[in-house]
Amino acid sequence: MTSATTQHTAAVGKSSTNDPLALIDVDHVRFYCGNAKQAAYFYCHCFGFTCEQVCDQTTGSRDAAHYYLTQGNIRFVLTTGLTKDHPASRHVQLFGDGVKDVAFTVHDAAKAYEAAIRNGGTSAQAPTEAKGEHGTVVTAAIKTYGEVIHTFVQRPTTGGYALPDVKKAVGTGSGSFMPGFMQTRLFKNLNDYNVKGPCGLKYVDHLVGNVEMGKMNHWVKFYEDVLGFTMFKHFDDKDISTDYSALMSKVMASGNNLIKMPINEPAEGKKKSQVQEYLDWHNNTPGVQHLALRTDDELHSIAALRSRGVDFLTLPDTYYDLVWDRVDKMLVAHGHKPVREDHEAIKKLGILVDADDEGYLLQLFTKPLQDRPTLFFEIICRRGSQSFGKGNFKALFEALEIEQGKRGNL
Repeated sequence: MTSATTQHTAAVGKSSTNDPLALIDVDHVRFYCGNAKQAAYFYCHCFGFTCEQVCDQTTGSRDAAHYYLTQGNIRFVLTTGLTKDHPASRHVQLFGDGVKDVAFTVHDAAKAYEAAIRNGGTSAQAPTEAKGEHGTVVTAAIKTYGEVIHTFVQRPTTGGYALPDVKKAVGTGSGSFMPGFMQTRLFKNLNDYNVKGPCGLKYVDHLVGNVEMGKMNHWVKFYEDVLGFTMFKHFDDKDISTDYSALMSKVMASGNNLIKMPINEPAEGKKKSQVQEYLDWHNNTPGVQHLALRTDDELHSIAALRSRGVDFLTLPDTYYDLVWDRVDKMLVAHGHKPVREDHEAIKKLGILVDADDEGYLLQLFTKPLQDRPTLFFEIICRRGSQSFGKGNFKALFEALEIEQGKRGNL
C-alpha cells in the first residue's frame, strides 16, 4: 500500500501550469478564534501540531494575532482580532470559533482570481502582493458558501515562502509562512514533545461544508462552474439516514482529485439532523462543519490522540458484531485481502471500518471541538478505498444523535 504522503505528492505533481484554476494543494486553513493563543495550545497539545510562527504585536501586527501551526502537510492559521473592527471579532461574535478560509496554492494568483470571477465568482479580495525578506507572496480571494472564502496563494517555488517538501513532511524550516510571520519559541517544550511523540497526521483529506436545505445543488454548480470541480461521490437521504434524521451530500473534487469538498444539506426527518443542528448554532449561516485529517496508521493516531485527551464519538459494541463479516466479504469479493489491522485493537480504540471495490478505510470522528456543535475533526486512513465510509453512515449518525440528545438539540 502506498503511503498518504506518496499519494499526495503524486496528486500535487498532476497540477497543470496551463490552467489558471489548477489547484496545487490546500495551502492552509484559516480559523477565526476568540483567543487564538489558547486555541493554538489546544491544537498543539491535543492533536500534536507544532506552533512554528506567529504574527502578532511582537512582530508589528496591531489589529490581529495569527498563529501558524503545522503537522505533516497540514497548515493551520489561527487568527484573533485585536480590535472590535477586525473581521475576526465580528465573526466570532456571530458564529464562535470556526473556519474562515480554505486557501489553495496556485501557479498564478491573479490569473486564478480573474478566471474565477469570469466564471461567476464573487470577489472577496483583489490580487495583493505581500513582500518580505524571502520574496513576494501574491494572494487573491473569492467568496463561497456562507462567509467562507477561498484564497488563491501564489508562492515562490524555492526559498523561505515556498511550501515545504511534502515527502519530508516538515515545516517551512528557516523560511516564513508569509511576510510578517516570525519563528517563535512559544510552546517550545510542547513542540519538542510532539516531535518525539508524533500523532502521525499527514494532510487534509477533505473539508465538509453544511448548507441550507435546498441549496446543495446551487453550491455544487458553483464549484463546477467557478472552480472547475467535478462530482466525485453522491449520497442521498437513503444512504445517510436513521429512523430520526437524514442528510444529503455531494462530494466535489478538484481536477487532480487532490482537494475534495463535500457539501451537505439537511433532509426531512422525524427529528433534527446534524446539519440542521449546525445551522441552528451557526447563526443560520452555511460553513465548514468538519475537516478530515489523513494518517497512514489509524491505530497509532487514534491511540495517541486519545492519550492526549481528545474525545471521540462512541459506538455500541454491537457495531463490531456485524462489521467484519460485511467488510471482509466485500474485500474478498473484489480480490483484496481482509483488513490487516488487529480487529480487537480496532474495537478497543472504537474505530469505524468500511470497504468498497477499491479497498478499505478506517475512520473516527471527534466530538465538537468547542462549546457550539459547529466544528469537529475526522481522522481517516485509506487502504485503497477513496470513498467516505458509506457503510458506517447509519452507525455514525446514531452516535451523533446520542450526542445531539445530550445537548437537547435532536
